[in-house]
Amino acid sequence: MATTNSITTSYSGEFAGQYISAALLSGSTLDNGLITIKPNIKFKEVIKKVSSDDIVKSASCDFDPTSQLTLTERIIQPVQQQVNIQLCKSDFESDWDAISMGYSSFDSLPSSFADFLISHVASKVAQRTEQSIWNGAAATAGQFAGFKELMLADADVTDVGGGAAVTSANAVEKLGFVVDAINSNLYSSEDMTIYVSQNVARAYVRALGGFSVAATSNAGTDSKGTQWFSGQSLTFDGISIAVANGLADNTMVAAEKTNLFFGTGLLSDHNEVKVLDMADIDGSKNVRVVMGLAPEFNTELAQISCFILNI
Repeated sequence: MATTNSITTSYSGEFAGQYISAALLSGSTLDNGLITIKPNIKFKEVIKKVSSDDIVKSASCDFDPTSQLTLTERIIQPVQQQVNIQLCKSDFESDWDAISMGYSSFDSLPSSFADFLISHVASKVAQRTEQSIWNGAAATAGQFAGFKELMLADADVTDVGGGAAVTSANAVEKLGFVVDAINSNLYSSEDMTIYVSQNVARAYVRALGGFSVAATSNAGTDSKGTQWFSGQSLTFDGISIAVANGLADNTMVAAEKTNLFFGTGLLSDHNEVKVLDMADIDGSKNVRVVMGLAPEFNTELAQISCFILNI
């Protein structure tokens, strides 16, 4: 099915030369290195997990190799995805940007629109990837199995759920539930992180600004009230907090960053958009926008301390 081009214009005067689009979600998880990225996976890659029992035992005169070592594996297999858009140059010939196409019969797509389209497509892909990383469903076209789906299906992951939505009045309490569920062996881990949705982060920032109970209550961090926050890093009980834009509201995940993997082919596949003028290929007036993707990820779930869903 061809791409539907719908151009609505009320042209009067001079074109400002600028295009805008609806706001798109930033791909914060990959852009900020919040999880481990494993590039250059052509087909499959195996991640080995090693576990053992209590290998320290009382000494004896004999060699007693009674310890138990268990090796299991996780497989990362990229899923091929694509972006295919086709535009007809004729749709732009009577538009306000027609002059930029030139006067020849062999015209080209308006350059300002082509540049915008490339950026827009890359941003849309970043948004979809961000959402799929956390909430993707393997059975849904254009998505892959996200952390939520994998964690809920894994018996080794501690699930904590139920209760009211996160607000500034209960954000500290809810984050406390997360920290309390972290295994003691992992609490002091260097890269232990609490991943939170945007609404949880906003609630926590507001709670730290004070005035959450009554106008006469404390003035918050540094006694600055709600003006204390200017984008700096957040922590809770000594654990880093990372805002994962793809997480659904009221959701938190505590995990080591080194145990969460995103596997892909070439990293450039996520931001390389090609615009192909088909005039020299099939004689048509079509322009095709192509982006080939191979994103997928898997995760080492056994060492994730807890998954909090709608807590």
